[in-house]
Amino acid sequence: MTQPVPTHKPFVPATESPAEFTLKAIITGAVFGVLFGAATVYLSLKAGLSVSASIPIAVLAISLGRRFLNTTILENNIIQTTGSAGESIASGVVFTMPGFLFLTNGSGADFFNYWTILTLAILGGLIGTLMMIPLRRSLIVQEHGTLPYPEGTACASVLIAGEKGGDFAKTAYQGLGAALLYAVLQKVLHVIAEVPVWATKQSNRYFPSAQVAGEITPEYLGVGYIIGFRISAVLVGGGILAWLGLIPLLASVVPGDTIALQLQKLGYLDDLQKVGGPGGWNPATHTFADTAAAIYRAYIRQIGAGAVTAGGFMTLIKTIPTIVSSFKQSFTKSSVSAMETEEALSESNRTPRTEQDLSVRIVIIGSIVLTALMVVLPQIPGDSILTKLLIAILVIVFGFFFVTVASRIVGLIGSSSSPVSGMTIATIMGTSLVFIGFGLTGKVYEPAVLVVGSMICVAAANAGGTSQDLKTGYLVGATPKYQQMALFIGVIVSSLVVGATVKILDTPTPDLLAQGITHAIGSDKFPAPQGTLMATLIKGLLSFNLDWQFVLVGAFIAFVFELVGVSALAFAVGLYLPLSTTLPIFAGGLVKYIVDWNAKRKGTVEEDADLGKGNLFATGLVAGGALAGVAVALLSVNDSIYNGLASLTLEPALAGSLGEGGYMLLGALAFAGLAGLLWRIAEGRQNS
Repeated sequence: MTQPVPTHKPFVPATESPAEFTLKAIITGAVFGVLFGAATVYLSLKAGLSVSASIPIAVLAISLGRRFLNTTILENNIIQTTGSAGESIASGVVFTMPGFLFLTNGSGADFFNYWTILTLAILGGLIGTLMMIPLRRSLIVQEHGTLPYPEGTACASVLIAGEKGGDFAKTAYQGLGAALLYAVLQKVLHVIAEVPVWATKQSNRYFPSAQVAGEITPEYLGVGYIIGFRISAVLVGGGILAWLGLIPLLASVVPGDTIALQLQKLGYLDDLQKVGGPGGWNPATHTFADTAAAIYRAYIRQIGAGAVTAGGFMTLIKTIPTIVSSFKQSFTKSSVSAMETEEALSESNRTPRTEQDLSVRIVIIGSIVLTALMVVLPQIPGDSILTKLLIAILVIVFGFFFVTVASRIVGLIGSSSSPVSGMTIATIMGTSLVFIGFGLTGKVYEPAVLVVGSMICVAAANAGGTSQDLKTGYLVGATPKYQQMALFIGVIVSSLVVGATVKILDTPTPDLLAQGITHAIGSDKFPAPQGTLMATLIKGLLSFNLDWQFVLVGAFIAFVFELVGVSALAFAVGLYLPLSTTLPIFAGGLVKYIVDWNAKRKGTVEEDADLGKGNLFATGLVAGGALAGVAVALLSVNDSIYNGLASLTLEPALAGSLGEGGYMLLGALAFAGLAGLLWRIAEGRQNS
């Protein structure tokens, strides 16, 4: 049964039309997109991670835009909308396209050039934005009460707080300041441990290699508070199953040599006779320093990818009626007669400014044009027109599916935790099966499969960011069509710089050249873990050498949880992600639960929870944590600055005096203190 849509009043009413889609807003947003895109490229290549850019850009838009550019709240929204495309494009590019370097016998290395990267980035980014045009009404508007879109909501809170000033801005900036101080202590001085861990040893007779860990950052705490207890609990449930259930079980029954062979098969280990790889393989003792990490890479991620895929399909099936309804509305609104009628109506009867999307005809024409480009452009691999046409059709079909899935996922847990790589894995699996069905097997078709996966990865990442931006616009009262136009501009500008940044970082140093290494990406300097995984999967699939049993186990786990009424997709995401990610998010959700329970007990109700002190402070935590992450990434590009920051660390001294366990306990206590501060601020909401 469809739930009634909550009454929504945007901050800027539809009857008002302040400056919005202006040249200064577009240029400022494009500059931010370039900066954040470059930072994301570095961080993603280095550690396989990305940092959400929307909230930091919103904070910068308020602080700089209003002071120097005299911008309105809607112009600030356009700035963050345009700029956010940089991070989305960068993460999609870096997670997949380095895989060209790791295909069989270098068969894809020729495609790892600037023009191919630029082409795939632009096409994928445009698909992600195009497909969200007809979905906006169904996902952002009609499910306003069920999909929180935490980062989009946080962005809106930041923009509104900055516009209102006073206590609103004060509370948000208090959270920002607390997060920045915490981040300096954690990421620069290392007074606070980044990932405290409790683990049992592999030799434990009853519970081997169980592990509880938490990446105790302020942004995860803030995201958890924003999404609430229920969603965060389902997420952490998936992580608990993996790290306290499946991993100890597999550690009990699977020998270390078998795990090592699986890691080698997936490309994580080059040589079983060498020390290294996930978990720290020791060939002399045939054991791992961290068996849990090894099993997670060897088996759990494949199980999680299967669960995410199955959860995504079930989500799509449930969403089909809403999608169909949305398409019908879009077609009706975009027909020529409807447009003529719209123009003939009086001003009071026309479509409100806040409901004006770009025409669905743009989606159809745009999809046809993109399909034609994929067929004719030389950057798209293929031994014939039919092969290229197959690639184009797969990109459009998978694009529509995973844009929908990605939007719903980020609606639940936010863009930072969206398992885009899991969706890309599912795309690669599906594409490989189609290729196999047409008899297109062998290394010659490996680049073609990666091209499909790359564009879908970029599309899904951009769709997630686009969804958050549209949610922000919905809350502040933006004009959707202007946001959609800004996103198209952001995609193109960011792609120009992202491709260049990738190639610059891929330039080998003299030391690497002396070792015969011609690409810095793939070396110890930039290991590109996600790209390695994608290439390994493609090689395994097209050579009929993939372990389907793990994927199917994940699919049936998701099916079971859907049967018992639990959100299979949210649980699958928790299963795929490390527990260190979902546990601190759950901590934020737990704080929200305590605050809400106490308010219910006292009989106090907030008129606007999104602008309550708890949400505003949590928004500041997310913004501050993300800003700090981007700043560290930018500073780390320069080796001398990176080494200078490394010299400031106090971790050795603290770990030496407190012991490793004491150092981690200190970090946990600091995080608990931050959670307590969030609780105290939130409890003071009735006095605001």
